Amino acid sequence: MIKILKNLSRYKWMVLFVCVLIFAQTMTDLFLPTLMADIIDKGVVIGDIPYIWKIGGIMLFVSALGAAASILASYYSAKSAMGLGRDLRQKVFNHVERFSLQEFDEIGTASLITRTTNDITQVQQVVIMMLRMVISAPIMLVGGIIMALSMDAKLSLVLIITMPVLIAAILIIFKKGMPLFKKVQTRLDHLNLVLRENLTGIRVIRAFNRENQENARLKKSNKSLTDVSIQVNRVMAFMMPIMMLVMNLTVVAIIWFGGIRIDDGVLQVGDLMAFIQYVMLIMFALVMASMMFVMIPRAAVSANRINEVLEMQPSFFDEGDKEANLEKATIEFKHVNFSYPGAEEPALTDINFKAGPGEITAIIGGTGSGKSTLVHLIPRFYEISSGTIRMNGVDLREATQEEIRSKIGFVPQKAMLFTGTVADNIRYGKRDATQEEIEHAARVAQAEDFIMKMEDRYQAEIEQGGSNLSGGQKQRLAIARALVRKPELYLFDDSFSALDFKTDANLRAALKGETKDATVIMVAQRVSTVIDADRIIVLENGHMVGMGTHQELLATNDVYREIVESQMTEEEIA
Repeated sequence: MIKILKNLSRYKWMVLFVCVLIFAQTMTDLFLPTLMADIIDKGVVIGDIPYIWKIGGIMLFVSALGAAASILASYYSAKSAMGLGRDLRQKVFNHVERFSLQEFDEIGTASLITRTTNDITQVQQVVIMMLRMVISAPIMLVGGIIMALSMDAKLSLVLIITMPVLIAAILIIFKKGMPLFKKVQTRLDHLNLVLRENLTGIRVIRAFNRENQENARLKKSNKSLTDVSIQVNRVMAFMMPIMMLVMNLTVVAIIWFGGIRIDDGVLQVGDLMAFIQYVMLIMFALVMASMMFVMIPRAAVSANRINEVLEMQPSFFDEGDKEANLEKATIEFKHVNFSYPGAEEPALTDINFKAGPGEITAIIGGTGSGKSTLVHLIPRFYEISSGTIRMNGVDLREATQEEIRSKIGFVPQKAMLFTGTVADNIRYGKRDATQEEIEHAARVAQAEDFIMKMEDRYQAEIEQGGSNLSGGQKQRLAIARALVRKPELYLFDDSFSALDFKTDANLRAALKGETKDATVIMVAQRVSTVIDADRIIVLENGHMVGMGTHQELLATNDVYREIVESQMTEEEIA
């Protein structure tokens, strides 16, 4: 929590101003009971009306000062807390952008969303309370005790009995509540995960009539969160009744013993009334402290979760900032091995090949053979376990990730589009792309035909995730996005799977002219997509079991022949 609060240093002058205002407000609260004692003992009892008006006017002025200080303190504490929340969200987002896919896999997208929204909101709320109460509660407590002692030291002995009871109750509840707040946040993560899967996978759920099962799954997750939330509230529910009971019993005891002391002539009525007010301020300070104890555990859990993200370092960094000559994207894999964290077996083993400009290197193999994994190593989404990957003779670890990725046009297996226009999505590959470049990229990607049929053409709006487009249309826009960049290296990760055979053939023909000076690496499931490649790499269980042209592999490689025979007739093979 302290690490998070250090981010308030940016607002130190605002926080200092809040402290001054809170101090002023607290001092006015402590001064009012003394004025009330005077107005009773020297005005009401004697019947001195002018004195009552005089002291009453002073009380009104002091109250106005306290109210003004309170309003300003509330405004600036909220402003600084909201600023802290904004800065934390920006800091978390910027930090997460540096993560490799390994860190995303480890934390989970749903948990990252919860930490960036709900957890930071929890911290914001507690910061507002802390700025208001952490300063005022101690001053009010100490000041109340001093003033009460000055009124009647013997009567203050009542507090020696009641205050330890109240403090003990607060500490016990604090100890019980802390672990439960951690459970609440964890189960909130899981609820967000289930909700996210249900919303993004609604088509699949409906297609398989799984609404009832998913409803039951959400209900179970929701009930899990509800149960632990009820547990938390049961513990916290004891706090306020205990406080009110102790507070009221304290007041009763003070009135009882205070009445005796008034009879003895030791204490005046006004002083007793002021004493009760100071005791109430002392108790109120403890109530504020208890409220902090309620919120701090939850905020501390949230702060720890935020710190976990901020302290998590990417699994690999750029080893240097020296300029690497990557003008031509010749890719070379030398004895590359890769294992996912925690995996029992490596995903890729002893991968060796070289791909140069003007060449098309295709990767084919069964499901789970490591095709996409191999492609993801080139932009350094993951770091290799051993071996080397070189681009134009330079080890990728010696070049910056930004420099490497600036040379790549990447089309992922699942086409991801963003809200905005068609032109915006294509321009995502090149910020300053002209309209002519956008249209040319769309034409090569075979996207022009359906774009021109849309009402606003290139200005047509794309809904979230491209939900208003078909799978093939999304893939073609994703390909256009890579083409407009005119990179030295194209990575197509099974990017033609949603295309019909005619569109696939037309696209490959158009790509030949567009990518003639670039290196092309494509993952594919269809033999027809890779048949004309200069080099075909066959993967099986993470191992290279063959490399060559279509005819060479057909004659010498059993794995490739099986793939071909499963997709093509004997006449087509011949």
